[in-house]
Amino acid sequence: MKLEVNSVFSQREFKMSQKKTFSYWINKNKYYHNFLLSIYRFIVPQGASVLHINCKNGYFFDALKPSLGFGVDADPDEIAYAQKRYPEYQFYCGTLEDVSPQTFDYIILSAVTLEVYDIQQLFERLQKFCSPKTRIVVATYSYLWEPILWFAQKLGLRRPTVFKNWISQKDLQTFFSLSDFEVVTTSSHILLPMYIPLISTLCNRFLAHLPLIRKLCLHDIAVVRPLHLEKKKKEYSVSVIVPCKNEKGNIESAVARCPHIGRGTEIIFIEGDSCDGTAQEIDRVIKQYPEKNIRFICQDGKGKGDAVRKGFAHAKGDIFMILDADLTVPPEELPKFYIALIQNKGEFINGSRLVYGMESQAMRTLNLFVNYSFGLLFSWLLGQKLKDTLCGTKVLFRLDYQKIVDNRAYFGDFDPFGDFDLLFGAAKLNLKLVDMPVHYKNRAYGVSQIQYFKNGLILLGMSCIALKKFKWYK
Repeated sequence: MKLEVNSVFSQREFKMSQKKTFSYWINKNKYYHNFLLSIYRFIVPQGASVLHINCKNGYFFDALKPSLGFGVDADPDEIAYAQKRYPEYQFYCGTLEDVSPQTFDYIILSAVTLEVYDIQQLFERLQKFCSPKTRIVVATYSYLWEPILWFAQKLGLRRPTVFKNWISQKDLQTFFSLSDFEVVTTSSHILLPMYIPLISTLCNRFLAHLPLIRKLCLHDIAVVRPLHLEKKKKEYSVSVIVPCKNEKGNIESAVARCPHIGRGTEIIFIEGDSCDGTAQEIDRVIKQYPEKNIRFICQDGKGKGDAVRKGFAHAKGDIFMILDADLTVPPEELPKFYIALIQNKGEFINGSRLVYGMESQAMRTLNLFVNYSFGLLFSWLLGQKLKDTLCGTKVLFRLDYQKIVDNRAYFGDFDPFGDFDLLFGAAKLNLKLVDMPVHYKNRAYGVSQIQYFKNGLILLGMSCIALKKFKWYK
């Protein structure tokens, strides 16, 4: 269904007034606008449907390449320019309440909260353009920059604008909550909005992301999702993927202890090159439990990451779960992940072993320190809080996993563990990541396959990838 556009400017001859147009200010501050567009290109994937409020001359659409672009602005000259320059997109001159409802993948608010009279009413009106998967990108200026921007306007360095509201991020989150929206991620950008060779790169690529210093940035950007639209009531089928190299002694326990979840549960064991008879044990257990839906897939690649991807490729359930075969995270706790997902508490449920007390031999002191450290590091890199990124138990919808697969080329084949391929992909898609506290038990059979030094170097390498992609947008 297409939006109905009744713009009084659709038949008018294109003619801009003698005032300085938005295009003039874009050219005057080219570095700033190009940097801003790089941020939006990272947040909004190409091919999405996009509603841009306060769209000015429509130049965002030229950069984002949406499948459907609809711009709204109150300036008739800018809308007329946009209609002529970008005829493949739709534009409306007027206010949001007069636009016919249609849902979009992304809604962009460019400094709108600074200019609108009633912020809460604005967000409430946005609900009619939202599906449960819609993401709203809210860009504001930090109130610390108010005197600087005022002075820049007086000197003719930026477009004259009257801002009604200078509010903190905490107050903005209150408006989100009152309007049934939830913050997915927040970020701060641009310390130096003008180009000075090397110095601009140092400030905006590096210093702008550091704790405390980032509070001095010009732009605050929040990505939020609607809450009230979807509380999933129906039952879903579940696929539990169990990578299990050299885990013979845990196979039957995994089957016996894995509960029936949702509309039906399939258990998929992925095994390759075990030297303890794991494959034969899986065959035996399948015959031992004919009432359970168990499958065995022989892994022809290497590593847990390959096993997870192979299992997901063969899984038939609506919801995908990963269960480590060492059973240090009890299978009995998987229904909690299912409930959190279908009740829309989050869209990617990540196990966290660092909340409850754990059994004495479950995790070495060094491992505990590394887990805490990487939890803090990746929370900063991904822009969402995660306490335990290294927990193997992760749960998401099949449809969201498919989007991660479709977007996998952005990061490349970098993850031998499988955890970070999913975490990076989910964060890039602005899925809401939520920690699920789990109990962490001693291993009952076998030995840990962690190679501490080698795996540590791999984790550092993946941290560099996240830094490059999530902070530098390269």
